[in-house]
Amino acid sequence: MSTAKERLEALGLTLPKAAAPVANYVPFVRTGNLVVISGQICFSADGKLDPAHVGKLGAEVSVESGIAAARLCAINVLAQVQAAVGDLDHGVVQCVRLGGFINAVPSFAGLAGIMNGASDFMVAVLGDRGRHARSTVGVAELPLDAAVEVEAIFEVK
Repeated sequence: MSTAKERLEALGLTLPKAAAPVANYVPFVRTGNLVVISGQICFSADGKLDPAHVGKLGAEVSVESGIAAARLCAINVLAQVQAAVGDLDHGVVQCVRLGGFINAVPSFAGLAGIMNGASDFMVAVLGDRGRHARSTVGVAELPLDAAVEVEAIFEVK
């Protein structure tokens, strides 16, 4: 069985440095055997938002770009988990829940498909430990007009 690091490498990825919070909150809280990850927006590895990931689904942002944005959010979630526990393979028992917020026009009905970008990535990297419960919500606005934001809860050792 391959490790999360090997799966990331096979995808041509390395996790970025965990992003620092930009307001009065912490990027994660560990309580008992849970780590709660604050919402992560779709920053690229360079710490910037790609213009294709800014704006609303159903308007400026295409479905393909929305899925890619959700995947970036999941990458940033895993970076925070790694910062919290040190190692995805030895520290993470299970991704318990993902919560997705999709910046969308009111008539956009494809929210679940966008969030699959994050869910599919979590399973691709963590295998069965990446299978999770999930909520997906369309919202009127997100910080920096990001297309997607994802929060998470993990069971850890």
